[in-house]
Amino acid sequence: TVLGYDDVCKIDFGTHINGQIIDCAFTLTFNNKYDKLLEAVRDATNTGIKTAGIDVRLCDIGEAIQEVMESYEVELDGKTYQVKAIRNLNGHSIGPYRIHAGKTVPIVKGGEAVRMEEGEVYAIETFGSTGKGYVHDDMEVSHYMKNFDAGRVPLRLPRSKALLTVINQNFGTLAFCRRWLDRLGQSKYLMALKDLCDKSIVDPYPPLCDTKGCYTAQFEHTILLRPTCKEIISRGTDY
Repeated sequence: TVLGYDDVCKIDFGTHINGQIIDCAFTLTFNNKYDKLLEAVRDATNTGIKTAGIDVRLCDIGEAIQEVMESYEVELDGKTYQVKAIRNLNGHSIGPYRIHAGKTVPIVKGGEAVRMEEGEVYAIETFGSTGKGYVHDDMEVSHYMKNFDAGRVPLRLPRSKALLTVINQNFGTLAFCRRWLDRLGQSKYLMALKDLCDKSIVDPYPPLCDTKGCYTAQFEHTILLRPTCKEIISRGTDY
């Protein structure tokens, strides 16, 4: 894929050392007409980071994020759009070898009153859209992740057993894509992969889309709630 001048590209990536995960994302554009969209979402993410802390309620973070993000408007090709928080996407707690560790950080008002706790790690990520502010599954699935809570499930297909062994040995409970299976020399594995998904051993992660023709942006950082401070462990000199 070759990016064009009017394209909007979101880069969402993760890295880990011995299962300690950092999750991070930013949005890249070349045309400055999208600047207000990016500014809205970046400001919302930074607001979420500022609001987060030990004993803070997750619902209060979501309310603060939405208030900031939806105060922005962006003019695109002569039409003005309110930037809307995508209400069915959210941030999340992170655990060892577990990118989604159970707690969710909403980006709109009305989330759970669960509180953050000392020592927890969170991905604070926000998503803004010029569309409806609601996404749905669409297009072909290429990304997958083994279900962290999947117990031992009997598998009848030899290919499914073999593929699960490859996944366990190379990815464990971390995300992977089909291209990585190809690079490992795997072939004719789609039926086996579907079988693992049907049995909830592996979860598929399809692309998420808002209304056709709208634009979305995402910014994300990972924070660690230390006893005396809040550390942004994904922050660098460039972002």
